[in-house]
Amino acid sequence: MAGHPGRRHRARPTVAALATLLFAGLLAVLTTAPAHATGYRYWSFWEGSGGSWAYATQGPATARPADGDAIGFRFAVSEDSRNAAKPAASPDFGAVCDRTPAKDGSKRVAVAIDFGSAADAPAGETPPAARTACAQVGKDASAGEALAAVAKPLRYDSAALLCAIAGYPKAGCGEQVSGKESAAPSASGSGSGSGSEGEDGGPSAGLIGGVAAVVVLGAAGIWQARRRKRG
Repeated sequence: MAGHPGRRHRARPTVAALATLLFAGLLAVLTTAPAHATGYRYWSFWEGSGGSWAYATQGPATARPADGDAIGFRFAVSEDSRNAAKPAASPDFGAVCDRTPAKDGSKRVAVAIDFGSAADAPAGETPPAARTACAQVGKDASAGEALAAVAKPLRYDSAALLCAIAGYPKAGCGEQVSGKESAAPSASGSGSGSGSEGEDGGPSAGLIGGVAAVVVLGAAGIWQARRRKRG
């Protein structure tokens, strides 16, 4: 029997077609949503190690550099120690302290101070030029005492957090800076995190893959429901 001339059969979407449509929509939302990072504006503390800077494992008040060591301080907005900006100057004790003669009962410590960029400066402040100095202090002096010998005034908060070096910045101390778009992976190249963001601040492959699996299962459920109705 021929079919009714006025009735046309409508093609029913397959599971693959439903999955493709749903996944495309979700992927568009995930990849176009802006990624934001939260950081802190603060002075990071570094120690010279093997010709490069290593993030200090102690604070400047407790770390005690030896004669011939180099220490560094960098002001910047950083999310954590893994991507904190390092001082621009290299930890070169000889270049900093070669004109400072040794004295009995004291030690010499090369100090590098990097006030950071204008982008990281608090509103209304301009960072001074980076500088280095040779601190000659007592043998038991801490890194904080070596810094104070060459870059006063220092400012600390009630929790002994270093807030300002040579009076910079004038106010604030480790304040949170939010809403910055994450445009690149961290300087250290570390990709660890919650797993919901990729290295570029966008959704990770794992998240997208999980969404794809959920979409396929959902499409399959819709298709099965339609089959039951037709049956």
